Amino acid sequence: MGVAKFRGYIFDLDGTVYLSENAIPGAQEVIADLRAQGCGVVFLSNKPLQPRSVYARKLTGLGIPTSPDEVINSSLVLAQYLVREMPDATVFVIGEQPLVDEMAAAGLEVSDDPEEIDVVIASFDRTFDYRKLNIGYQALRLGARFFATNADRTCPVEGGQIPDAAAVIGALEGCSGREVELVAGKPSAMIVSMTLDRLGLQGEDCLMVGDRLETDMLMGNNAGISTALVLTGVTRREDIPHSLARPNYVLESIADILSL
Repeated sequence: MGVAKFRGYIFDLDGTVYLSENAIPGAQEVIADLRAQGCGVVFLSNKPLQPRSVYARKLTGLGIPTSPDEVINSSLVLAQYLVREMPDATVFVIGEQPLVDEMAAAGLEVSDDPEEIDVVIASFDRTFDYRKLNIGYQALRLGARFFATNADRTCPVEGGQIPDAAAVIGALEGCSGREVELVAGKPSAMIVSMTLDRLGLQGEDCLMVGDRLETDMLMGNNAGISTALVLTGVTRREDIPHSLARPNYVLESIADILSL
């Protein structure tokens, strides 16, 4: 294939490396070639539905051998932030069980009692219901902080898209009159910092490859990282002129990375 243009490559997962349970054609070959050329590779996801070990296992099963240390997701970033900045906080997670488990494993107290809750965490939650909404609302009404793992409107899947964390954030904002204070995932500076530290590189040495203008491309633009938008996920070519985020490259898919 071609010669790598950058020293480090940051790949989004859903819609970029795979869709649902299938790798995007060419993903295995491109990533193997980049690694063979000595490039750093990190996988970066806003999706907080599973621990990093599960994403690493999925990638490995798709023919892209990956260790958990090569995966960074929004739940890891938020958990580390809370442990560092609010180690005694009691949190309420509007999210699925793996995210609850990750917060508990980080040493944070988890509660569904509004009077005990210091931080309400909004996340991608396919089990979201009125009970969770009401607990979150009551805690916010009593003064709890309002954080989120990510703010993606939708998640790409085979055949279309499904609602993501923005739906949960919107429900809480709508009833509480509060706005989310902190979003840990892309395009936040927190997730950029962790990613570059993992690669041991500066932003200008790296390429961010993703399918979303408002997260992947905006993150790269804000951090001085070159960006490549792939058209295998959420974004369509006709969306680009209407976005404030500007990709350096627009590619049909990850398979075109080494043709840059």
